[in-house]
Amino acid sequence: MAPRLLLLLCLLSGSHARSRKVEEDEYEDSSSNQKWVLAPKSQDTDVTLILNKLLREYDKKLRPDIGIKPTVIDVDIYVNSIGPVSSINMEYQIDIFFAQTWTDSRLRFNSTMKILTLNSNMVGLIWLPDTIFRNSKTAEAHWITTPNQLLRIWNDGKILYTLRLTINAECQLQLHNFPMDEHSCPLIFSSYGYPKEEMIYRWRKNSVEAADQKSWRLYQFDFMGLRNTTEIVTTSAGDYVVMTIYFELSRRMGYFTIQTYIPCILTVVLSWVSFWIKKDATPARTALGITTVLTMTTLSTIARKSLPRVSYVTAMDLFVTVCFLFVFAALMEYATLNYYSSCRKPTTTKKTASLQHPDSSRWIPERISLQASSNYSLLDMRPPPPAMITLNNSVYWQEFEDTCVYECLDGKDCQSFFCCYEECKSGSWRKGRIHIDILELDSYSRVFFPTSFLLFNLVYWVGYLYL
Repeated sequence: MAPRLLLLLCLLSGSHARSRKVEEDEYEDSSSNQKWVLAPKSQDTDVTLILNKLLREYDKKLRPDIGIKPTVIDVDIYVNSIGPVSSINMEYQIDIFFAQTWTDSRLRFNSTMKILTLNSNMVGLIWLPDTIFRNSKTAEAHWITTPNQLLRIWNDGKILYTLRLTINAECQLQLHNFPMDEHSCPLIFSSYGYPKEEMIYRWRKNSVEAADQKSWRLYQFDFMGLRNTTEIVTTSAGDYVVMTIYFELSRRMGYFTIQTYIPCILTVVLSWVSFWIKKDATPARTALGITTVLTMTTLSTIARKSLPRVSYVTAMDLFVTVCFLFVFAALMEYATLNYYSSCRKPTTTKKTASLQHPDSSRWIPERISLQASSNYSLLDMRPPPPAMITLNNSVYWQEFEDTCVYECLDGKDCQSFFCCYEECKSGSWRKGRIHIDILELDSYSRVFFPTSFLLFNLVYWVGYLYL
């Protein structure tokens, strides 16, 4: 009985071992198939051997084909985004993928794999072009979550090196037509140390591409296109191949129209309200004039905050300055009107005159009426005889202020081109001169100010937008 039980146990243990071995074999087969799909062990070993062999006697300090021929660098740029553009700092920000392709015969290899795609760990082990961006103020590479670099090596020795960069590049903005200006902002790069005899840059076909502009941060500008150029720059260290991309930008006027142009126009129109207010309302017209002048001063200060301290006059400066002059002229118009109106207005001084009757001891009023001579001359610098008017016991002298004296005699020239007094309407000097009734200055201003301002706007907008 015991030998039979022992034999049964041996049979059971053997069948269990065989089933376990079959499961392990199936697992190993499936896992081996999975490994073959992801990274075959044979190719993994092959790539390692290739890299070790390539780098064994490789000197990354020496450029390819040194002493034989210049190294040719083919350049591709993918523009990820542009903006913002700073008018004050005269710079713009750009995010690009920068790709360089060249051939290094020292990295040729024989294998069934035609391309080796490697990460940033391999970048520091081979020679790389010393490309610099000549007009960059600051630049940084992206390192999150890993360094944004890519290296590909073909079996014929061709190398592709790409990296992502964010650059703050200088752009000298010409603001003469601000805010209707257009600019070509460059991105300039070249080799730092290799002249054209050793390194040559060239553009590939369709080498500059741009992403969708919806994500760009060109808040005040419209992107009009780009163009790329190649030129040779001569320096004391040699002749260098310089590559340039120009980004064409056109400024949008919406912000400045709302913030500056419309308020300036409305302020000028508001200053014309004083022409319809009676000239006797001095506080109202003076307050309105001073308020509009101060408002224009504030608007001109705000408009300048969006600009650097350039020494030339921009289009916005011209518009704001002319609007300020219109507002200031409206205030001076009332000052002139008020001054000459007070000169033309007669002043009266009340005097009491009593005459004593010669035949009686009592005082009796005497009615005296003296008419002023009508042929006195305003040219005479001596004060004219006062015109006296006696009413009951009161005697009035009509006096003229010395400031109203004006040279205006028949046969003599006036002191100015315009004549502002009724007495100057006749005479030989009148030929070729214009008579203005100073008391009707408001009526003239109601036509002159709107007409001249409308003409200025017509010339301004046509000149800057279409010429």
